[in-house]
Amino acid sequence: MITLAEIEAALDNNEFFLEYLPTIRLSDNRCVGAEALIRWQRNDKVVPPLEFIPLIEGSVLSGMITYWVIDKVAEELAEWLNKHDNVHIGINVPPELWGRGGVFYTLKKSALNSNASKVIFELSERGIPDRMGVQTILENISGAKMALDDMQLGEANILALAQLNVDYIKIDKSVIDLILQDDWATSLQNKQLKNCGYDSNHAYIAEGVETKKQAQEVAKAGIQFAQGWYFSKSLKVDDFLAYFAQKSP
Repeated sequence: MITLAEIEAALDNNEFFLEYLPTIRLSDNRCVGAEALIRWQRNDKVVPPLEFIPLIEGSVLSGMITYWVIDKVAEELAEWLNKHDNVHIGINVPPELWGRGGVFYTLKKSALNSNASKVIFELSERGIPDRMGVQTILENISGAKMALDDMQLGEANILALAQLNVDYIKIDKSVIDLILQDDWATSLQNKQLKNCGYDSNHAYIAEGVETKKQAQEVAKAGIQFAQGWYFSKSLKVDDFLAYFAQKSP
């Protein structure tokens, strides 16, 4: 079993690295950005994030690793962000860090600060206490953009989220998986996905797109962006930059 002490030692020993999951604009299948994903090279094995990220939630390590990710993104992609307009990089921020100054301080002190508007801080929907809490976050986001992650479909849920002044809403993979079911064409979820496409106040990103049918249905629903293995797996920085060069606007 992995311990917090082992995770802290891994951070001290530079065992973590980043991969970047490309974000695709569905109107022309161009790459317009990526989401930074942390990986752990432990001896000869890459430890899946689900084996260690849940362990650090609520601990000091949660902040330490998040700040490390921001600094690492700045080290690897600051030059790329400087060179290209209309691109973005998404960085996940644990719920317990919102409302604290460390995230924004780290951003300001990093090479990303001059491109803060190209940074998207991603917050899981489960980490939002209420609408007022989100508004407080937005007032202190220091020029960066914000995305609500892992959104599930549902009339009440969509109505509530649609009223929030965030830039992006990410549709959870579990929703996109439903597209492969036989009754998708007549399903309530199909209608709800199209309702997202009608929302002109936010940009939507579909997560976990793995097949041509999913990509086609998401685009047909009016969703602007997508991520998933149908387009590309997550890539180390050099491979991501090569991919972007092939698929850039």
